[in-house]
Amino acid sequence: MEYFFTCPYCWQEISMVLDNSVRSQTYVEDCEICCKPIEVYYVVEDEGVVHFEARVL
Repeated sequence: MEYFFTCPYCWQEISMVLDNSVRSQTYVEDCEICCKPIEVYYVVEDEGVVHFEARVL
């Protein structure tokens, strides 16, 4: 599923594709605008995101 959020570095709205078949996941992906690494953590319940964090490394 596509999820929109604000980059913690450049403060631009970006989106990432999250795997909603995984209950919770933590991984690092670069911002599509400023290219800095973002630590992404999310929790899915009933195929919807119930918790999401995008953190500076």
